[in-house]
Amino acid sequence: MRRGMLAISGAALLFGAACGNSSTTEANPSEAKAGGAGKTIALFTPESKTTRYEAFDRPLFEAKVGELCPDCKILYSNADQDAVKQQQQVEAALTQGADVLVLDAVDAAAVAPLVNQAKQKKIPVIAYDRLISGIDYEYFVSFNNVRVGEMQGQALLDALTANGTADKGEIVMLHGSPTDPSSADYKKGAHNVLDGKVKIGREFDTPDWSPDKAQQEMEQAITAIGRDNIVGVLSANDGMASGAIAAMKRAGYKTMPPITGQDAELAAVQRILGGEQYMTIYLNIRAEAEKSAELAVALAKGEKPAAPDKVNNGTADIPSFLLDPVAVTADKIADTIIKDDFYKASDVCTPELKDACAKAGIQ
Repeated sequence: MRRGMLAISGAALLFGAACGNSSTTEANPSEAKAGGAGKTIALFTPESKTTRYEAFDRPLFEAKVGELCPDCKILYSNADQDAVKQQQQVEAALTQGADVLVLDAVDAAAVAPLVNQAKQKKIPVIAYDRLISGIDYEYFVSFNNVRVGEMQGQALLDALTANGTADKGEIVMLHGSPTDPSSADYKKGAHNVLDGKVKIGREFDTPDWSPDKAQQEMEQAITAIGRDNIVGVLSANDGMASGAIAAMKRAGYKTMPPITGQDAELAAVQRILGGEQYMTIYLNIRAEAEKSAELAVALAKGEKPAAPDKVNNGTADIPSFLLDPVAVTADKIADTIIKDDFYKASDVCTPELKDACAKAGIQ
């Protein structure tokens, strides 16, 4: 399902605000007036520490809804990693008459009562990126999260093997937020690969996916294990990898051991080229956002397309669309991230990275 990341033209018209960090978008005001009152689709994202939500998920989702349903309105809210704030945002959207909820939950277990409120109003719900547990709903759209963890674990193991250090020291594992079910999947996948093959010195579940907390965890690990005994870091995403790298720099590391990541953040891609981070997981966010938009519009029209997969959330088998992740090291950036126009070469290749970009075939 790999498609080029196309530029988004025509800024959406923003007017009004819902609870918290929220906005209402009318995809095409002139067509909306001609076509009459449209349906309202509410999109909720969990946080802004990870750059993807505001830079990619939201604009891609809004653009696709605008293409498929010009007279639909979009209520958008970012919860800033605050579960109470997200609850208020969802309740506000229900009050404002949302016809479909697309929800990336801050706390995937705590939002079941909100989904139940929507069900009582006969409003369909799509779990976006993070599986919501404890209740049945219409769809789940995400990536194969166990596979993400396996790719991270395999990349780290391959790097340690190439360095001849797999059995020479210990690794540190920085997992994501314990309130995000995806974190448990990433963790499971990494352990599937690494258990019995490397020694795990310290392991953390990082609240809020916070880079600052990851930095503190890494500092604790360095103190406990010893700087020279850490041979690799399994970080579940790029933001936490940045925290781990900051801690290691402060501890006096001249050369970084292999460090994994996820999300292909611009800073992470640059760190990979510069040799500070070993790899990232590239997620085709366009495919995820557009599939969710397609489903939301279909549900708004009273349709329910068939899903190719099912994922059990502990209560029900949720019809699901699971997309494929891609592991990216320096030699694969040109053929994935740049080829798909996720970033332009000019965005990635600063003057300091000119030689590294040339070596990686990025032009």
